[in-house]
Amino acid sequence: MEIISDLQLHSRFSRACSKNITLDKLEEYARIKGLNLLTTGDFQHPIWNQEIKKNLKEDDNGILWSKNKFPFIWGTEISLIYTDNGKGQRIHHLIYAPNKDIADQIIEFLKSKGRVDYDGRPIFGFTSIELVEAMMEISNDIEIIPAHAWTSHFALMGEYNQLTYVEDCFRDKTKFIHALETGMSSNPADNWRLSQLDKFQLVSFSDSHSFWPYRLGREATIFDFKELTYNNFIKAIRTGEGLKSTIETPVFYGKYHYSGHRNCGVVVSPKESQGLKGICPKCGNKLTIGVADRIEKLADRPEGYKREGVKPFVSILPLQELIAAVYDIKQLNGKKIWDVYNKLIKEFGNEFNILLNVPFENLNKVVDEKLTNVIVKNRNGELKINPGYDGVYGKIILDDKEKINVQKSLNQF
Repeated sequence: MEIISDLQLHSRFSRACSKNITLDKLEEYARIKGLNLLTTGDFQHPIWNQEIKKNLKEDDNGILWSKNKFPFIWGTEISLIYTDNGKGQRIHHLIYAPNKDIADQIIEFLKSKGRVDYDGRPIFGFTSIELVEAMMEISNDIEIIPAHAWTSHFALMGEYNQLTYVEDCFRDKTKFIHALETGMSSNPADNWRLSQLDKFQLVSFSDSHSFWPYRLGREATIFDFKELTYNNFIKAIRTGEGLKSTIETPVFYGKYHYSGHRNCGVVVSPKESQGLKGICPKCGNKLTIGVADRIEKLADRPEGYKREGVKPFVSILPLQELIAAVYDIKQLNGKKIWDVYNKLIKEFGNEFNILLNVPFENLNKVVDEKLTNVIVKNRNGELKINPGYDGVYGKIILDDKEKINVQKSLNQF
């Protein structure tokens, strides 16, 4: 049983998230995307928690099912901001629970540390070590995964925290950390360059702030289970057994891959950043140091290194990003993009099937050859992408001959 999962997402109660997010919408667009497992997200938020318990039914294996038989697992994300050994730390953690009772106990612990009702991803002032200790006291079946582990501002290995090793954060509690979520600005190949990370599984999730398929499932983890159970999920996270592969966005698309300063439009490679000593050449302020810089600084293996036995991955951009680039449309939710998108979905079932499997000649019968070419280039890792930096997404670069004139193509739909 192949499970394509997105296990980092948010409710409408999280800051900077769509106010239209519902469990029904998440399920609807997950099916369109090609996902078949989601996390509840934000389970400690009181209103969202009520909606989870009202609309999803938990089975004996810790899986929550919608009325239309779509599965979820209990999951949330919290932000910890604290000082440890005189250093400020900002880290986001994903937390997964084996059942409702354990989720309720986690909520009670979090309520003892602060409010859980003001934001779906609440902020607390206790340490990562305290988090692990508290979770393990509640249940050894709780899983904690550092989120988007390399991102500049709120990540375990990001520039802000200045940590060299995972152990710098968790010390003797590192034994309870089994996986890292790579985030959009790094991929497994980046992480293979650090021998210290060999003991961790690598997973990828979207951190989606809406239900739209250009956000939901843009990164995903594929499991291979005989049966979908919470125990099989944590076994895969802790041992790798049943963890098949990941779907990534190309790292250059990530908002923090390169260093830069968006106010000045400055974006630089790791080599250029080193020459500038992390200072913006236009205004003299500090650059936001990107993931590529951090990887280069901490890596003890060369670029391109691949250790034996690692899980494979594929890097692809969401279909709506491709359509927008080919038709030269900036708004991903525009009518023209949905017209083309829905035509492909109607013909081929779901987005992952279109992006990864459908042959060129089949695609070409449904959409313009220029779009077909870009879909295949995306699949083969051949797209040119200007790198993301300082909170700015990377951008697909196409020649004019690779684009479609929107006015000429309107009569097709």
